Amino acid sequence: MKVNFFATLRQITGQKTVEFELAPGSSLRTLLDLVLAKFPPLRRELLDEHGNLYQHVHIFINGRDVPYLDDKLETIVQPEDVVNIFPAVGGG
Repeated sequence: MKVNFFATLRQITGQKTVEFELAPGSSLRTLLDLVLAKFPPLRRELLDEHGNLYQHVHIFINGRDVPYLDDKLETIVQPEDVVNIFPAVGGG
């Protein structure tokens, strides 16, 4: 499964897109665990001290933001799904 990283997260991963081996029927949480195992510095960028996704971080599955999915991080992802991870973005 391919995961796309944006903005400052690309500096941590060193690339825009990273491919992960994911067993069929795996959840987004499982994919996130694989991402964090490969790139441990992402943990402080994506998760709070309780292991919950920061509200200002956005993970999209096929264009849908995780907080708006029925199963949130427990959503089952398919190999053909498009997963995009965005850090907090500020501007003014």
